[in-house]
Amino acid sequence: MTVAASSLNGDLRSRAEALGQTLPPLLAEAEMLASTVMLGEHGRRRAGLGDEFWQYRAAGAGDSARMIDWRRSARSDAHFVREREWQAAQSVTIWVDPAKSMSFTGDKGRAPKSDRAKLLALALAVLLLRGGERVGLAGLAHPRAGRAQLLRLASRLAGEAEAEEYGAPETEGMVSHGRGVFLSDFLGDLAGIEAGLARAADRGVKGVLIQILDPAEEEFPFDGRTIFESMGGGLRHETQQAGELRSRYLTRLAERKDRLAGLARAVGWHFTTHHTGHPAQAALLWAYAALEGGR
Repeated sequence: MTVAASSLNGDLRSRAEALGQTLPPLLAEAEMLASTVMLGEHGRRRAGLGDEFWQYRAAGAGDSARMIDWRRSARSDAHFVREREWQAAQSVTIWVDPAKSMSFTGDKGRAPKSDRAKLLALALAVLLLRGGERVGLAGLAHPRAGRAQLLRLASRLAGEAEAEEYGAPETEGMVSHGRGVFLSDFLGDLAGIEAGLARAADRGVKGVLIQILDPAEEEFPFDGRTIFESMGGGLRHETQQAGELRSRYLTRLAERKDRLAGLARAVGWHFTTHHTGHPAQAALLWAYAALEGGR
């Protein structure tokens, strides 16, 4: 090893150790969450281009004669195809909404939506990177593989960003025909959300929308005199009878969810709603399975 290489490795080690001291809560929690998802050695195995044998399957319509494994077929009355394991890594780009609305929590003992979004993003990155995929953050870090990328992602997620009241999906850095993950409360202008999905679809990107809501936003447990104010202070509404708004609010929330599901469906994406009052594991499992199914 040359002196220059040794110095470089020392610098990288020092930076990694310094980063590790500032990020342990988020990174440790994400890795712990990811460890609860039992994927096995080949969690994302699929048939495709590769060198390693995966399985035999019965030949079907559309399989050419050159695809038949004649040695295996000779031991049976049927014809079999020898499939190899998919080895082409996918690029997955994750967008975590930095909007001020994501800092809301309806209970002091419950983490804000932004914390849950970052946790899910990083835990999903852990799983994907372990599976050999490349993972990045839209507008913040291009998709790469390896443990160093996990530290890079954690660092970016831990940073503070200038934010609007409500966010719109960012697609910068998305790789053509890759995968995308949008984590947000999706309470902003639907036009911005639709535009983000359209840009992703134009690049052949398929993925998932995960709407993250606080239980208070889902249940609307307000009554009597209440002052509603956005997290950035740009919007404010005072009412003497908050309970009378509940029915209309829940109707509009349901309509928004239906609209989001429709927008996702139109471009081949998947949509779900996750509440910060629920364990994060279910949302992580759903996201991982949805990305795998979209390949």
